[in-house]
Amino acid sequence: MTKVVYEIVEHDGGWAYRVDGAYSEAFPTRDDALAAAKAAASEQRAPGEDTDISFEDDRGRWHTEYSDGRDRPDTEVSG
Repeated sequence: MTKVVYEIVEHDGGWAYRVDGAYSEAFPTRDDALAAAKAAASEQRAPGEDTDISFEDDRGRWHTEYSDGRDRPDTEVSG
């Protein structure tokens, strides 16, 4: 199972959470960023609908895969 880590960090004169190198918006306090990260992590764990996903790989080839809406990542908030 995939694990997604939300890390609380100082960013843009405030606080943000970072996931895989991408930053959220800046929040005025660490507690605000922590609450936002917890909410985002919770939403990411929530099951969705089963669907087909189409994507292009780095060689320009298109693929279609079935995605089970219950196959959600494990999430963690740190920092």
